[in-house]
Amino acid sequence: MGNQTELLKQRYGVFDSYTDIYENLPGNETTASLLSHRSIRAYLPDDLPTGTLEILIAAAQSASTSSNLQTWSVVAVEDRDRKEELAKLAGNQAHIRQSPLFLVWLADLARLTYIADSRGLPHEGLNFLEMFLVAAIDAGLAAQNAVVAAESLGLGTVYIGAIRNNPEEVATILNLPPHVFAVFGLCVGYPNPSVNAAIKPRLPQTAVLHRETYQLAAQDEDISRYNQTMKDFYNLQNMNVTGDWTEHSTKRVASAESLSGRWRLQEILQNLGFKLL
Repeated sequence: MGNQTELLKQRYGVFDSYTDIYENLPGNETTASLLSHRSIRAYLPDDLPTGTLEILIAAAQSASTSSNLQTWSVVAVEDRDRKEELAKLAGNQAHIRQSPLFLVWLADLARLTYIADSRGLPHEGLNFLEMFLVAAIDAGLAAQNAVVAAESLGLGTVYIGAIRNNPEEVATILNLPPHVFAVFGLCVGYPNPSVNAAIKPRLPQTAVLHRETYQLAAQDEDISRYNQTMKDFYNLQNMNVTGDWTEHSTKRVASAESLSGRWRLQEILQNLGFKLL
């Protein structure tokens, strides 16, 4: 796992220009585990120990949930053919096929709709954008708890946002009822040790941590530093990447087409039963 100070240096990419800003910060095994997080895109074929799925879901259910509504669910996919179908819909990402467990996290308003209908109670509030947002946040909080639990067990993970590229097809494959939406996927498995997955540097804290009020223009220097940090990171990892973080990020939001079909999300959500008033 590594020394916490060293992990902080890697997380912020201060390989050469290291200062003492991260010395003597409070920490323990939990913070070190969190700082060690990296996305794993190559997995061993080994099966997970019996009970692994259940403890991950128990950890997920221990996350906070708005008003205890618990507006999320998850589909655990282990069947090879179903993983293959989902991998194709998510841009042919090989790690979906490789991972022994693929979790699809859902914003789920069907359960509340069902229990209200079963008692003849109104549920108009579920039609509003607020409730979809609550469900998506609930799913995100739950999934991150599962990731922390998985990594504490020596497993690796990677989120798959591309599951949103073809939401209607995903809904068909997973037999999702109306008012349920696949927010993202998550690969879980043992990392392949022959493939080095480095800790990817993040923006300097001063770019994301605002004290008392938000300051946008003050981030210019931080972003400039981060652009160089990412160039250095790509070189160290022998990754054939041109440009910097700013260039990559703006390309991802340059047009509707750059959203990989997700620009239709509002229409798709309405097709899946979400009114979004």
